[in-house]
Amino acid sequence: MTGKLERLAAGSLLAGFAGPTVPEWLRGWLESGLGGVVLFARNVESPDQVAELTADLRAERPELVVAIDEEGGDVTRLEAATGSSYPGSWALGVVDDLALTEGVAAAIGADLAAADVNVNLAPVADVNSNPLNPIVGIRSFGSDADLVARHVGAFVTGLQHTGVAACVKHFPGHGDTREDSHLELPTVERDDETMAAMLLPFRAGIDADARAVMTAHIRVAGLDDAPGTLSRAVITDLLRGDLGFEGVVVTDALEMRAVSATVGAAEGAVQALEAGADALCLGHDLRPEAIHDAVVDAVGSGRLAEERVQEAATRLAELGGSTLEPVSESRDVGLEAARRALVVDGDVALGRPPLVVELAPESSIAAGRANNGLADSLHGAELVRLHDAPLDARALLAEHNGRQLVVVVRDAHRHTWERVAAQALLEAATDGVLVEVGVPLWRPNGVRYIATHGQGRVNLEAAAERLQSVG
Repeated sequence: MTGKLERLAAGSLLAGFAGPTVPEWLRGWLESGLGGVVLFARNVESPDQVAELTADLRAERPELVVAIDEEGGDVTRLEAATGSSYPGSWALGVVDDLALTEGVAAAIGADLAAADVNVNLAPVADVNSNPLNPIVGIRSFGSDADLVARHVGAFVTGLQHTGVAACVKHFPGHGDTREDSHLELPTVERDDETMAAMLLPFRAGIDADARAVMTAHIRVAGLDDAPGTLSRAVITDLLRGDLGFEGVVVTDALEMRAVSATVGAAEGAVQALEAGADALCLGHDLRPEAIHDAVVDAVGSGRLAEERVQEAATRLAELGGSTLEPVSESRDVGLEAARRALVVDGDVALGRPPLVVELAPESSIAAGRANNGLADSLHGAELVRLHDAPLDARALLAEHNGRQLVVVVRDAHRHTWERVAAQALLEAATDGVLVEVGVPLWRPNGVRYIATHGQGRVNLEAAAERLQSVG
């Protein structure tokens, strides 16, 4: 083994780490040529702290990629503590104003550029064609491929205007699944019509010059038995060949069970490079040592060409050399977009202090647990949070006598217990209001209703404005 090879192998890794400062073990990897890091909520205390963190990282390695998942809406890292200042993709798809989507993406990019984060692992290009999808859902721009494609292109354009690279995900499309690849290996059935719809938003992102594409850990039946991240047919033949993508191919996190529980993370890293991936994302809990050793050993045994590893490391280093523009964008565009995305039916203005009953299913792994809710944006609200049914609705309301009921649900169409509980509460309180913060596919007849199309902070603030409006 040579020092050059070990440095090249390190140059293909995107590592995660804990805490708001650079740990000593990571400094060693930076000195050894680490390609990049991925920041999560655990690394964020404030915008100023993130800027200090990235400056410290780049003092060790100036061309370092610093990536983050900042989709807006339900998925935010910079604002995980308070909720996002921008609505997510589904809300933007509901408004269907490309200039607005581009403006929101530019504002997100300006926030990232100010913190010296040079890659955003967004936008989501998955078409949420399966309403029971547990991992995409509200993170998609919608269930229509043409709509999603339009907004993916606009988001990429707005984001990259700030110099922050877009990473369109999850190729070739995670929208038509009922499984979460964090937990298992999903399969989508391949036919020409399905594939054309899945690929359309990725084509739009590539046409908008997206600098990176993230792969999905999904099996495409009839195309390859391997997950997309490990598939030459998906990455080299389809993405590089048919779609003509020349940028950086980033894997989804290798510790996700679709890879780690099948071939294993280390073997998956080697197979991903063989398939044509460039950046091996280690995500939340996977340290670099075993992955790095597996890549070095694969080259040493002759299984993996050193030229392939050099190509991957070179692409990632070029991505890290992005020039960030000090663009000034108004954050007001976020609340404007959230207001425009509201769907309101009936007289939802509250006449009494509210009792917010939040029916809270388990959060997706991608979004994480939200630290904010509608009650935080309503003056004088009392909050009850429920995680299952049954419940004695009348007894619960009697404990908060005189307050007006606001029931908050998320993706109620996917959770029977939410529907049962919401029905019971709303039957017991005839002037209650139902607020859906997920994909709005279920609602009882004759109920006062708001759909926010996301639970970002601004989505909830917009709903609170309507609930506490006068006249």
